[in-house]
Order: sequence, then C-alpha cells, then structure tokens
Amino acid sequence: MKTLGHWLASPARRSAAAAVAGALPVLAFPAPSLWWWAYVALVPWLLLLRTAPTGKRAVYEGWCGGFGFMLAMHHWLVPSLHVFTFVIAALLGALWAPWGWAVRRLLADLPSRTRVTAALLVLPSGWLGVELIRSWQGLGGPWGMLGSSQWQVEPALRLASVGGVWLLSFLVVALNVAVTVLVAVRQSRVPALAGLLATATVTSAVWILSPRPAIDGHLRIAVVQPGVIEGPGSPDRRFAREEQLTRRLAGQDVDLVVWGESSVGFDLDDRPDLTRRLADLSRATGAGILVNVDARRSDRPGIYKSSVLVGPDGLTGQRYDKMRLVPFGEYIPARSLLGWATSVGKAAGEDRRRGSQPVVMNVGEELRIGPMVCFETAFPDMTRHLTREGVDVLIGQSSTSTFQHSWAPGQHASLAALRAAETGRPMVHATLTGVTAVYGPSGQRVGSWLGTDASATHVYEIPLAHGTTAYVRLGDWTVHAALLILAAWAIGEGVRTLRLRPSAPEPRTPPARTAHGSPARPGR
Repeated sequence: MKTLGHWLASPARRSAAAAVAGALPVLAFPAPSLWWWAYVALVPWLLLLRTAPTGKRAVYEGWCGGFGFMLAMHHWLVPSLHVFTFVIAALLGALWAPWGWAVRRLLADLPSRTRVTAALLVLPSGWLGVELIRSWQGLGGPWGMLGSSQWQVEPALRLASVGGVWLLSFLVVALNVAVTVLVAVRQSRVPALAGLLATATVTSAVWILSPRPAIDGHLRIAVVQPGVIEGPGSPDRRFAREEQLTRRLAGQDVDLVVWGESSVGFDLDDRPDLTRRLADLSRATGAGILVNVDARRSDRPGIYKSSVLVGPDGLTGQRYDKMRLVPFGEYIPARSLLGWATSVGKAAGEDRRRGSQPVVMNVGEELRIGPMVCFETAFPDMTRHLTREGVDVLIGQSSTSTFQHSWAPGQHASLAALRAAETGRPMVHATLTGVTAVYGPSGQRVGSWLGTDASATHVYEIPLAHGTTAYVRLGDWTVHAALLILAAWAIGEGVRTLRLRPSAPEPRTPPARTAHGSPARPGR
C-alpha cells in the first residue's frame, strides 16, 4: 500500500489512474457482458477520489474518470470520428467533475456514519444527475447508462419494471459505494452493511411483490436481415436480397415482416416499381411489411429516415419519421462551428430532417406497433410514451453496419431487453446487418440472435401482454427522488458552511488623541 501511495503521489499518474479506473465499468456491457462486474467496477475510481489531496484535485480526477468512461464506452466511434471522439469524451467527461468533488467531500479521511449514510444516497443521486444530463439527445443520448449493464439479470429486469433503468443505475452505484466503505473505512462498516442489506431487501421485495406480465396471446413476427452489402449499386442489390429473403416466408403464417434501418434507399413515392414489389411480397406472405426508407423525400425538402408500412395494396399511408437523430452520424450540432468534423471522419455531410411526433401503427385489426429508428431505442421515455398510447409490440429498426466488428451491435441489441422490461411489452430489435434480437414482455430473450455474420430471415413466436407496469404508470420517479436528495444535501451543505464561517471581528476603537495630536496613553 505504501508503494502504491508513493506511486500515486505524482499528479500525472493519478490522472492516468483515474482515466483507467473510469473505463473499468465498460467491461460489464456487451461484448464482455460481465454483468456482475458492475457491482464493484466503480470501487477503484471511488478509492482514488476519496484520497485526492484537495477538492480541486478531486474535481479534476472526476473529469479524468468521466473521460475514460466515455472514451471506453464509445471507442468504436474512433474509426468514424477519429480525433473528434476524444473531444466528445473530454466534453462529456466534465459532467463527472462535481461528482468527484462530492466523493471526496463525503468519503475522505475517516468519514462518520452520518457522512457514509449520506454518501449512499447522494453519490448514486449524483450519478443519476450525470446520466440525466447526458441523456439529452444533443449530447449523444443515454447510451451506456450504468443500469443497462444488467440487461440479462432477471431480478434487475423486474426492478426496471418499477423504476426503469434509472433505478438500476442508482442501486449499482450504491452497491459500489458500500463496497468502497467496507474496503477502505472499516470504522464505518455498519452503514455500509446496512446499505447492502437495504439493496437486497428492495430487490427481494420487488421480486416478490411486483406483478409479472400476464401473457394473453402470441403472434409471429419475421425479421429480415440482409447483411452487409456495399459498393456501387448497393441500394438496389440490398433491396433484391431483402426481397429474396422475404419470399422464403410465404406459407409460414406470419403476422408482420420487419426490415431493418435504411433497408430501402429510395423514396417509395418516386419508385412505384419498388412499391409494387413490396405489395407483391405482402400478398405472398400474407402480412404487412415494415420497411425503413432512408432517402430524400419528394413531397418535402431534405432527407428523412422513415418507418413505412406496406400492405397487399401498396403503401398504407402509415409512416413514422425519426425524431431523435444521432449527433455527427445524422446531423452535426452547430454545423457552422463543428462542420470541420466532416473533414476528419465520417460525420454527416448533410443533416437529416426530424419527425415531429411518435406514431402508433395499426397492422390489420388487432395489432398495434410502435416503431423507432436506431438509437431511439436507448431512450426510455419513447417506449414508455408508445406503451401509454396502447401499442402491443415495440419495434426498433437499426443498422450498425459501420461498426460491424465492434462492441456496438451487441450493446445496441441489449437495450431492447430493458425497454421490454420497463414497459411490459415485447420488443423486436430488427437490424440490417446484426445483431437482431427479440425480447418478451419481461425482458427475457425470445429465440436466438441473428449475429453480424448472418444474412437470413427468422420467425419469432412472441408472447403478448397488456398490463401496466409501475414504470409506465409512475414514470421517472427515481430521477425525481435523486434530484430531491441532491437539493436537500446542497441546502444542508450551505447551512453547514454558514454555521462554520467565522464571524467578522468587531472593529477596533481608535485611541483618543490629545490636543497636540498624540495618542492618549491610558493610565497617565
């Protein structure tokens, strides 16, 4: 320990250690998927922050750790955005600077039981505050929320149905804080153990008391994944491959066929030949076909990404235009200032246009679907809104072909498990190039994944449920509680600072002077 303390005496080494420690939680996400690692992944960073020599240094190390976390979480963007990936990581990493200060304030030296108890509430709340800010789509959206690392843990999915992914993030950070105290502050192990016990109690209570979605039916949805098709004429060749795969579904009694994001590279109003071919496919399969058009529209200016439903008679008129665009990938924020990103990477040369509202589509008389496009599936509020509007199935159309050989496809597919568990609705994650996945209303996996090496179609037998989860009913109550905790702690800190501030000394009375202008000497 003395050797480690000596090594960390260097500010440069502490900064590097903070960046590495901040990156460690990423191992809990796909592809490594070490979900259990999330429960201790923050401990090295917390230990470093509590030993920061000054509050200013803790702020800096919070920033360094946030930079490491953001860079590791988005490392697969480097081939596309190059140096700009590091700029984004540095900017977003600054969100953890106040959190670093709070860690030192609450856990430095030998914290009292009161401070440890406060840390078990304040530090998870602070982490949620960071996740709330960076969930704004202009800052990249809620990709890599800590709670989403628990997408394959059944008790965690049950918790998500009560408090969303936010509740999972809160509890995971609280566990890390408790473990840190047990490791470094044995004198305060009682509140740390109490925190662990409280987490276990909450999880058990939710497991026992929260209702499981009641399955009330099944339907068959087919997903068409053509695989990577690049080069000259790729839009036409991709359509032909999707058409070929879809024809294999004839006679399989499917209720809906779903193609991935950017599966159609032409505006269907401009290409009646493609519309006729899609209508032929709908008649052959006996099902509607949900495609995704990535093209310049003929009826209005600009390029849109749109989910379009096609039936046996052609276009049904049901269309959803993507609302939340990927920064730099589909538009460049403040293009006049940041437009240079197109010269150093694969940033959008032209901004895509946004849709104005979510859409619930009617497929036949009994099926209502809620389409989303690409990283919109990372936003819990979108699936919650669609569920409140009465959808039966949530559908995400995605394409991660640019990041085919990275962790991105697996991470993206895992998000659908959280959205299904939060809403009590099954979710289909249909992709152009993999990973394609389907989850039932409890977040459980349905069938097998289609990996990034597959060019195939797959029919999923999907269970349906129509109850209302606590998260759909109550919304982001975990976030609101966290903000109240932070506000109460900030007020308490302010009051404490005022009490400890020394009172100003009384002004000294100047000595009296004699008639000659000299100070009068007492006693004379």
